[in-house]
Amino acid sequence: MTLDEGIAQLGLTLPAEAITRLEVFLALLEKWNRVHNLTAHRTREAMIVHHLLDALAALPTLALRHGRGARIADVGSGAGVPGLVLAMARPDWRIVSIEARGKKVAFQRQAAIELKLANVEILGARVEQVDARCDAAISRAFSALDAYVRLAGHLAGRLWAMKGVYPAEEVARLPAPWRLESWRALSVPGMAAPRCLLELTKACTSSP
Repeated sequence: MTLDEGIAQLGLTLPAEAITRLEVFLALLEKWNRVHNLTAHRTREAMIVHHLLDALAALPTLALRHGRGARIADVGSGAGVPGLVLAMARPDWRIVSIEARGKKVAFQRQAAIELKLANVEILGARVEQVDARCDAAISRAFSALDAYVRLAGHLAGRLWAMKGVYPAEEVARLPAPWRLESWRALSVPGMAAPRCLLELTKACTSSP
């Protein structure tokens, strides 16, 4: 699976500059991973599928809710996924990348410099210590949903969660005033495992 093949299978049309940046990001991730163990995925194809395409699969749904100038936080962003990937695909969005682990923060900052990502702010901190107001936040394998809304709910009234199998038990444990607004299954090219994207909102927050 190449990046171009995956993007085509997702039905996305990205600017040539975005694809070039994604390729450079992938090369940086491969280089740093050999020394710093940023991700468990070792091969180039696995990184394309589990990091780049997984993040890009959420893009169409996110774009339905968020237009130009949207400020979106990536909570527990790890090596910059999905936040930096979304920043490359949507340079009109402002991404606040929040990660507590130093080596992953260092990688993100170096990647942002080399990729000239002017729309990214990288914060080396625990999310509960971050004082920032955003239009939304997104996380990928950060925590159970009840912990997610408790730790990151101060950032925005809309939280997105990328998960594997639909987490029915976690949804049932969502504390008020949070609720499941919507969810959809994601089809990630080259990935056999199920993926889904959940949209969580506060009861007082209506959908646009």
